[in-house]
This record gives sequence, structure tokens and C-alpha cells, in this order.
Amino acid sequence: MAQIELSELLAQRETSTHRVMAITESYEKLTKLNIKQDKLFREGLQCAEHGLYRSAHVTSFVSLMDFIHEWIAGDATRLAAVQTNYPAWKIQQAADFREQKDFQVFEAMKKLGFITSASMKALQGLLNKRNECAHPDVYEPGINDTLGYLDEMMKRIAALQSIK
Repeated sequence: MAQIELSELLAQRETSTHRVMAITESYEKLTKLNIKQDKLFREGLQCAEHGLYRSAHVTSFVSLMDFIHEWIAGDATRLAAVQTNYPAWKIQQAADFREQKDFQVFEAMKKLGFITSASMKALQGLLNKRNECAHPDVYEPGINDTLGYLDEMMKRIAALQSIK
């Protein structure tokens, strides 16, 4: 009990890694992801907890993309729309999306009416941040950047989960 209270107090400090506990609680509220996605997102949270902020960005983004691939392929109507409008992609199952660039998948989602233009741009923004972390140059994410990124990731997944 004292450990929980201490973590909650430490989480109020801007630079405290205990703030990851608060984002973990938010994550628990998401509709359950599949085992692979859940494992990847939890790894991203663990990276943030240990100060591995670039790794947290990259790992959590992989979880998001796996979710998106499954979200499209797992719905017969969405899958048929992709197959009809993008026959060169040869999509039969979620894993086939890995051959496509993430940016193009977002554009296709928008073109096919799965998401709005604003959502597409938000997803592209998450991809750009992921790229800055995967191919480091001058961007050095801190805990605030990382927690904001993870929070945005969860909001995007929740928004897609709410689309029927």
C-alpha cells in the first residue's frame, strides 16, 4: 500500500519515471489487444520506465501497426475494399500489409473512408516521430515526449476500436 502511494506521489513530478504507472493504468482501459500487440505495447511501456525513450517510440509503433493490419484484415468489408482498390498489394491476410509502407497504408485508409483526413495526418505524425527515433539525428525524446506519444498511440487505437 505504501509503495503504491509513493509511486503516485512520485508520478506527480514532471521528470519521474513513475509517471509511466499512470499511462499504464490508461492502457489497461483499452479494449484488449491481441497477445502480440499487447506484448509489444507493454515492452514500449517498459522501455519508457527504464528511460529508453527512443525504443519506447519504436516498439509501441510496431504494436499500433500490427493492430491496424489486423483491424483492416479482420473485417471482411474493409479487407474487400483494400483488395478491390489496391490489387497490386495482394493482401489476403494481416501479415501481407507488412510489404506496404506505413505511410501508404494510412493514405489508403483515408481514401477508402476508414478514417478521416485528420486521423490520417495524426497517424502520419506518429510515424514521423517513430522515424526520428528509429533513425536518430538530433531528436532526443524525454519522458514527457514519450508519455505523450504513448498516450496518443492509445487514443488512436481506441478510436479505431470504436469504428464498426
